[in-house]
Order: sequence, then C-alpha cells, then structure tokens
Amino acid sequence: MNQDQLSRRAMLCQASTGFGMLALAGLISQESPAAAATTGRALSRPHFPPKAKNVIFCYMSGGVSHIDSFDPKPRLAREAGKPMPMKIERTMFNNNGNIFPSPFEFTRHGDSGIPVSSMFPHIGECADELAVIRSMTSEVNEHAQANYFMHTGFTLEGSPSAGAWASYGLGSENQNLPGFVVLQSGYATVPHGGVGLYSNGFLPANHQGSIIHADQPEAVKNIRPAEHDRRQRQRLDLVRQLDELYLANVNQHAPVEAAINNFETAYRMQSSVPELCDISGESPATRAMYGLDDPHPSKAAYARQCLLARRLVERGVRFVELSCLGQDASDGQRPNPWDQHGGLKIGHTNMAQQVDQPIAALIKDLRSRGLLDETLIIWAGEFGRTPFSQGSEGRDHNPYGFSVWLAGGGVKGGTIYGQTDEYGYHAVENAATVYDLWATVLHQLGISHQDLTYRFAGRDLRLTDVYGNVLHDVIA
Repeated sequence: MNQDQLSRRAMLCQASTGFGMLALAGLISQESPAAAATTGRALSRPHFPPKAKNVIFCYMSGGVSHIDSFDPKPRLAREAGKPMPMKIERTMFNNNGNIFPSPFEFTRHGDSGIPVSSMFPHIGECADELAVIRSMTSEVNEHAQANYFMHTGFTLEGSPSAGAWASYGLGSENQNLPGFVVLQSGYATVPHGGVGLYSNGFLPANHQGSIIHADQPEAVKNIRPAEHDRRQRQRLDLVRQLDELYLANVNQHAPVEAAINNFETAYRMQSSVPELCDISGESPATRAMYGLDDPHPSKAAYARQCLLARRLVERGVRFVELSCLGQDASDGQRPNPWDQHGGLKIGHTNMAQQVDQPIAALIKDLRSRGLLDETLIIWAGEFGRTPFSQGSEGRDHNPYGFSVWLAGGGVKGGTIYGQTDEYGYHAVENAATVYDLWATVLHQLGISHQDLTYRFAGRDLRLTDVYGNVLHDVIA
C-alpha cells in the first residue's frame, strides 16, 4: 500500500534532475540583454564582421581651430600681418583682417611623427593611436546648422542623430542602459541647436539620446523611484498590458513598441545608473590619470565624463557622446566654448586644458584594458577657423577645410589623411565630408551605410543621405 507514496527524500532524489531544466526554462523565457533593449532595431546582426563595438564621440562644440591644433601652417608665420593672397569667402561676421599665425608651437610625437600643438601635450603622447583627417569639410558655417549637420547629416532639426542610427542599427548590449547616452557635467550645456542634436528623429523613440549628468546626485531626473518597487512593477505591467491591447488593434507598431521599451528601460535604469555613476571603486591611480581631482573645475568635470564613457562602453552601451564645458559658470560661450572670435590664445588654451588630459587618459585606459581595439573614439567640432584674423586676435568660422581625428576601433593609428592648402583655408587633397565620416564609423561597426535605412515620408532615409564614401585609407 506504500508503493504509490513517496517520501520527501525519494521525491527529491527522483525529481532533482529536473531542477536544472526549470532553471533553463526560466533563462530561455527572459530576453537576451541585446534583444530586451533593442526591439525594433534594424539588424539582427551586422552586415559584415565589425572592427568596433562601441563609439565615443568627443564633441568640441564651437569649432576648434585646426591650424592651432593638428594642422600646422608655417607659411602663416612667414606672412604674418599680410593680406590673404586669395579670395576670402563670406564669413560669419565679415570682420576680416590679415594673416594670423598660430600662437602655439607644434611638436612631432611618437614613431609616426604626427605634429600636435602645444595645447595638447597629453593627446600628443597618443599620436600613434590617431588617424588625423586634415581635409574635413562642412556645408555650413553657422553653429546651430553646422551642429545639426555634423550630428545628423542634415542642417535642420528633425533627423536622427548618428548615435540614434547606431542604436537603431545594432541596439545596446546592456538591457539596463540605453543604446545612446549623452554625458554632461559641471556647467556643460547642449550646443547651439538644442537637444534635437541627440534626437531619434523619425526612428523609434527608444533610440534617442539619454542625457546623464555625470556629477549630479541624481544623474537622470526622477531616477529614484517614488513608490515601492513591487507597486511600481505592478503599475508598469498594467501599462504594458494596455499598450499591448492597443498594439493589437493598430497598424503603427513602432511608436507603441518604442513606448513600451522606454518604460522598461527607465525602470531598469533606476538601479543601473546609480551604480554606473558611483566611481568610488576606481583606484587613486586612475583618478590621477584622468584628472578627477584636478583643482581646475572644468577639467575635473570633463574627466568624470571621460571616465564614465569608459564605464559605459564596458557595460555595452553602443554610442556615447561627451559635452564640453564653458570657460566658467558665467561664460556667455557655454553652448559653443571653442568659439573664439577674439582672445583665441587664452580661450583655446583654457579649453585644451579642460579636455587634453582626460581624453588622453581615456585612450590609454581603454588600451590598457584591451578595449580600445573595439571602441572607436571620434574627436571633432562642427568646423574649423580662418587663417586670417577677426579683429586683432580671433578667428572666424571656416567650413572649407578643418581637422578631426579617430582612434581605436580598427583605424590606422599614426596616420594623416588629406591636406589643406598652405594657409589652412581650403581642403586641397582628399577632401572629406561629414557623410564620409559617418560612412566610415558605420563601416567600423559592421554596417553598410547604404543599407541602414528607415522608410519615412515615402523615402528610404539614411544617416549619409545619398552621399558618403568609406575612408578606407584610415582603416587598418
């Protein structure tokens, strides 16, 4: 009569082998980290094997002078004070003076011998990691339009940012963080053009840039839950059920799915963002390398952004953009702090002091951790500066030829691509466009820029519009 009864020990003995299957079923039922955060992404896998997995965009808003940073022009010194011997294009203010030589000295660095301005001694130490593009061009010379053009490939608001395209194409590898993050700190503000620079445009809303204030007690507004976790989870589950009911009765799935994703990502960010921003576990050597405790407040604030950028790519965030700070809290140039129409030597020196050591530390730190080869760093502003003066000691905007550089992510370090003329005014060799830059970045991520499209308003739109060529000469 006891044959049909099992003792507790016998039951455990016979059933324990099934516990593993129960655990496996639970794991299978969960979405993978990539899938959970990227519903609606364009690609299930890259078009071809990627060289890079993540992008860090160090945006130098305001327009860094290329002839004072990475494109030395000795002829300017020889002809200082003379009129330009060529036609001067229309400038922003048309208050144009004579030839203005660089107040900075250039030194060749590394085995490659790339010349780098005295503004950037720390970045100069990383010269062999850099692919300097000296022939970048832009279509506009006004800040807001040029910022949009550099970020989206279009001069007006409404198109997706490059970070949104990367997130849409590949998603994030971390279900607890967005695919596209913009870092701010100190008194950094959004460049001229506003938050539309980080917009998802017509892409699903979960691909827009999420701004994280790197040094604030609450890095994301309202990140701390206002109610008990269980009740919040119940509320979100109800919202999801209602959204899914609505989804079953409409044809436009993408906006509803994006809303569901945004709610879920925000819920998970409540625990992941505070952990991300807690840098108490970083070593004293790391803090010193980045300049986190530097007495210069702007430098310390930008250093925190660079360190968090490393922590974000470690956690699988696809695209991270860093924000420059103004000269000080009262500076009227806060949205575009590299914009020196006067006092160029002082203004550029102060801005270089802010970003030089932290960016160099980011490169070195990524290299030491084995992450630089899979992380593509972009350093760029919206345009360059003129070789002739504005007033006595400033420079106006110059979109006709300027410098940007790439590092890591499979690029050919220690190289120079393209040239401007002897005055640094126009690109004269291998002129490159913003479309070429983003085509190259997408290529390194394993994406064909021509095939990453989104149908909107009857067109298959893309980051590079109908243009763009991959700059193969800067790829290793």
